This record gives sequence, C-alpha cells and structure tokens, in this order.
Amino acid sequence: MSKKIVIVLILIVIALALAAVILTFYSPSQAGNSKLDDFAKCLALKNIVMYGTPWCEWCQKQEALFGRAFQFISFSDCSKNPQECVAKGINGTPTWIFPGGKKIQSYLTLEQLSQESGCELPK
Repeated sequence: MSKKIVIVLILIVIALALAAVILTFYSPSQAGNSKLDDFAKCLALKNIVMYGTPWCEWCQKQEALFGRAFQFISFSDCSKNPQECVAKGINGTPTWIFPGGKKIQSYLTLEQLSQESGCELPK
C-alpha cells in the first residue's frame, strides 16, 4: 500500500472513533432529559422526597421518567434505610412525601408531580 492510502485509512479510523465517542456521550434522549434538571431541583428544594427500592419496577420507571435529572431528586432507598421508611409509614414504593406530610404511594407522572408541588414543568 502506498503511504497516502495508509494515511487516508488512519484518518477514516480516527473519524469513525470520534463519531462513536460523540454518539456514546451525547444522545438526543440525554439532551432532552437535561430540560428536567430545573424541575427535579425544584422538587428537591421544596423537600419533596421519593422513597423506593432498587428492585421496585415502578421506582425504576419513576427514575427513568426523569432520566439523568433523577440525580437531583431527593431519594431515600428503603432497602438501605429501613428504619426511616418504617418511621415515615412507607408501606409500598414508590412513595412521595411532600411538605406538611402529604404522602402519595404511587408512580406519578411529571404533570402530577408539577400539580402537587407547584414546580413548573419545562415547555
């Protein structure tokens, strides 16, 4: 092979590798979820807590609803903090506790969480 062909092949491999890295770390689903960061932060600022467990399917769906913005949700893992969950009267998960003690034991849509919390959903 000539030197030019080798250089072109190396450049193609580098370009493909760069494209793979970009697609791995930036996907439309992750970009869309970042819009929920402020909403999730608002819930946390209002001391709204979600109680759940890692094996709870509805808890997993609740987390997936937020995507990467779930990192801002105040979450208490009842498998790691059973005494706290018993003290709060958590009988099932997911359970959301709002200021004033209002407790909702259910998966909640973003719209329901917005209504209950007063936190505005992104447009």
